[in-house]
Amino acid sequence: MASENILVNLEHARKSFGDTEVLKDISLTVEKGEVLAIIGPSGGGKSTLLRCCTLLETLDGGSLSFADVVVTTDDGSGAIYADKKTLAKARTHFGLVFQNFNLFPHYTVMKNLIDAPVSVQKKPKAEAEAKARELIVKMGLEGKDDMVPCELSGGQQQRVAIARALMLDPDVLFFDEPTSALDPELTKGVLKVIRGLAEEHMTMVIVTHEMAFARDVADHVIFMDGGVIVEQGPAKQVIENPQHSRTRAFLHSDS
Repeated sequence: MASENILVNLEHARKSFGDTEVLKDISLTVEKGEVLAIIGPSGGGKSTLLRCCTLLETLDGGSLSFADVVVTTDDGSGAIYADKKTLAKARTHFGLVFQNFNLFPHYTVMKNLIDAPVSVQKKPKAEAEAKARELIVKMGLEGKDDMVPCELSGGQQQRVAIARALMLDPDVLFFDEPTSALDPELTKGVLKVIRGLAEEHMTMVIVTHEMAFARDVADHVIFMDGGVIVEQGPAKQVIENPQHSRTRAFLHSDS
């Protein structure tokens, strides 16, 4: 596929916390319309990888770009970050959905959705509200516009968080364990929403422990352990017929 279809390009990423090397030479690309699932045991580096990709953590080494926006380069001496203006432009390319929703607790659903488009993107309030109402329906949250997060279930809060990320029209959406804080019943509703986005060819990177979901929805799966990519490939192949013994052991323990 042509390079202009690559929305995320990460090469030779390295990250340490103190003496602990958390990411060891990680490279990946995400193409337009692709769903990439990242699986693996706790402490394997998955969330750190996501936080580095979304600029919440800084890489020690490696290069990162979103489409034609270069975030970091590396001449061999470590990661060199672009200027603030370029980083601000990079942030417009992606959205991030957190594990624990991260909604403003004192804002209504509507205010949570329109706050960034109006205050950051300077969109007219009426335009932002019209888009928010569309997303509220799409997320199955009709009638919840004026509720605050504590009045919603965890699954509803997570769907508000997804809608909030979509309000900014990102090219790629990152999810960090989007269902780990939810019970199985609420998990279904959130996974249904993500599945629907995949059917619309939304580009997504999803750190998940839901193996059946990763197999059925992702195009590509990366299995991480110990800060390295142990195995990667088409989702069904990796999850149903893993080639590496470590991947097999992980998937067997999960079943």
